[in-house]
Amino acid sequence: MSKLANNPQVNDDPRSGFLKKIEIFGNKLPNPAILFLLLIGLLAVVSAILASNHVAAIHPSTHKPIFIKSLISQEGLQWIFTDLIKNYLAFPPLGMIMVMTLGIGLLEKAGFMDAAIKSAVHAIPPKYVTFTIVIISFMSHMASDAAIVVVPPIAAMLFYSLGRHPFAGFAASLAAIYSGFTANLLIVTTDVLLSGLTTQAAQIVDPNMVVTPIDNWYFASFAVLALAILTTVITEKFVEPSLGTFQSSQEVKLEKPTDQQKTALKFTGIVAIIFIAVLMLLVVPEGALLRNLETGGIPGSPFMKGIVPSLFFFLLTLGLAYGLKLGSIKNGDDIIHMMSEAVKGLSGFLVMAFVIAQFIAAFTWTNVATLVATTGADFLKNIHMTGLPALICMMLLGQLLGLFIASGSAIWSLLSPVFVPMFMLLGYHPAFIQMAFRAGDGALNTVQIVNPFLPLFLEDLKKYKADTGIGTYLSLMMPYALSFFVMFYLLFTFWYMFGLPSGPGVPQRLW
Repeated sequence: MSKLANNPQVNDDPRSGFLKKIEIFGNKLPNPAILFLLLIGLLAVVSAILASNHVAAIHPSTHKPIFIKSLISQEGLQWIFTDLIKNYLAFPPLGMIMVMTLGIGLLEKAGFMDAAIKSAVHAIPPKYVTFTIVIISFMSHMASDAAIVVVPPIAAMLFYSLGRHPFAGFAASLAAIYSGFTANLLIVTTDVLLSGLTTQAAQIVDPNMVVTPIDNWYFASFAVLALAILTTVITEKFVEPSLGTFQSSQEVKLEKPTDQQKTALKFTGIVAIIFIAVLMLLVVPEGALLRNLETGGIPGSPFMKGIVPSLFFFLLTLGLAYGLKLGSIKNGDDIIHMMSEAVKGLSGFLVMAFVIAQFIAAFTWTNVATLVATTGADFLKNIHMTGLPALICMMLLGQLLGLFIASGSAIWSLLSPVFVPMFMLLGYHPAFIQMAFRAGDGALNTVQIVNPFLPLFLEDLKKYKADTGIGTYLSLMMPYALSFFVMFYLLFTFWYMFGLPSGPGVPQRLW
């Protein structure tokens, strides 16, 4: 896109005072993979000290003492050498993310995502533009980080083409995607990743406990509606009026999908309906093939346990349908190439996952996780902080870490082995504990200084206003961040007080 900036003169001193101190401190923190390597080193030292003093934890189920094992010992060294690869391959999010990336990657590389977004925004009546853009932005979580890169610039272009301020469109979309990362009507990569981490942490207490990607769906879906209304009101009543009228001598138009793309989208929609209908036939009727063989119901069924494969086959089907109809997929080689290109983007995750898998496995093997969980649970019981205040403290801790660690999954990798077992011992379902973390995780994403996407955001905004700086960006996003912060805590408190389930068949408490 050509430069649109009209270069107004503004006084912008973005990096001063408290914000600059946060940036300086945050930039000194190592990469999350290095951070977890340091934590493994710290765990080794702590486990050796505790083991030498014969410290033991009381197992929550058997009530027998479990002594701390040292990583710095013959037994620890043998465990490292024999279980290193197994720890990595058994890391639950690893396979899930790779499979989901193959499906989403084919869908994106075939051109479906771009055409679908453009087609949707051009069909919106002007008075519903803001709300619809926000809803589309929430739904775009299906593309994970790709949505952060693609959707807000399109929203800015749409606003500008309608004579509205492009910053308002950009901010509304980015808030929904980034500060509202927890909320979605669909089951997306985040659900898969976090549920895998939660499952692994929950099995410290109960080896049979499994948290599925849909276990927070009720809360996530309700949050979409509440946050979409909130975002629309903030944009139209506060942010956009404060920005004033945007003027530029150059014209920008958001490209419409071609007739060929429209035809491919319609064909893909028909294929999607057929796929869903077939899947329902395999699940809904009594005695259906994907029902629970023991109970005949849906809970605990192969369908529920196989949500990730179901999503993969759905995405794969849509990608193939669109690509073949459009012509972007001509043969099997094109399919493999598109999936391969998508997987290339996982390189950073694969490295980080290796280190995180070793840390979690070591945390469990040394029995330090059990010690921390039982000690923490006893402490909360002794000070009578076992309910909402304790959960809110965990949420606040997650947000504090989020100021310096850009990856929410990395934060949950750090917190889940401690808080999931601890709150399970207090009677809470691990999926509800995960829901609490998610409600306290994303609201401030848009105002993080330690943000890998910040340079990209600034470049997007500079296309409209050349002197845009960090201060301009922060002042634009701060109303959304603070509002989302308050709304998420209110929603979680409402959920807790009324004892609502976090997802299908998932109560708040285990007993």
